[in-house]
Amino acid sequence: MADTDHYRGHVQPGGPAIARTVPLMAGVQVEVRKLSVEPMDNNVYLLTETGSGAAVLIDAANEADRILAEVGDRDIAAIVTTHGHGDHWQALDAVADATGAPVYLHPDDAEMVPRRAEVPVVDLGRIRFGAAEVELLHTPGHTPGSTCVLLGDRHLFSGDTLFPGGPGNTATPQGDFPTIMHSLRIRLFALDDGTWVYPGHGDDTTIGAERPSLQDWEARGW
Repeated sequence: MADTDHYRGHVQPGGPAIARTVPLMAGVQVEVRKLSVEPMDNNVYLLTETGSGAAVLIDAANEADRILAEVGDRDIAAIVTTHGHGDHWQALDAVADATGAPVYLHPDDAEMVPRRAEVPVVDLGRIRFGAAEVELLHTPGHTPGSTCVLLGDRHLFSGDTLFPGGPGNTATPQGDFPTIMHSLRIRLFALDDGTWVYPGHGDDTTIGAERPSLQDWEARGW
C-alpha cells in the first residue's frame, strides 16, 4: 500500500510506494504514485486519473511483480520509457504483456530497447488517460531520445535528464553535455519555479531549487 499522507518525494528500494493527489483543471485529479525498484534505485511512476481509473506508467524499470501489484485493476493507457538505458526497461516486457498497454519510446533510442515501441514519441505529443493528459517533451543529452513527461503545467517527470544537483550523466557513448544543457535551458527551465520534478532515480526537487545552479553546472562541465 502507498503512503498517501506524507508525500516528501523519498522512496527506498524494496520499500512502500508513496502517493499524492494532483489537482488539474475542471476538477480533474490525478494520483501520482512513486515506487523505487532494485537494483539501481530506479523510480517507477504510476499516474492515475481518479475519476476513471485510467493510468499512465512511466518507466517499467524492474521488479515487474511489484509494479503490477501497484497497477492492480487500473486501465493502463500507455507505458512511457523515458530513455533507452537498460535499467529503465527490465520489466517492460512483463508489464506490457500483462497490461496490454502500448509502449511509448522516442525513435532515437529505439535500438537500445529490445521491445519495439508501438507508439514513437513525438515532441510535444500528448497521451490522454481518462479526463487527464500528459505532454511529452523531447530532451536529448543523456541519450539522443530522452523524454520528459509533463502533467499539467507544474509536475515534471524528468527521467535521467534532471536530478537534484545537476543534469543526468553524459559520460557515456550516448551522452552529450552541451546537448543536455540546451535541453535544460530551453525546455525544463522554461517551466515555472514551482514545478515539481520527479526524477528517474532518487529524491524529488523543484525547478526553482535547481535554477540557481545552472551556471555552475555549465562551468564544471557535468
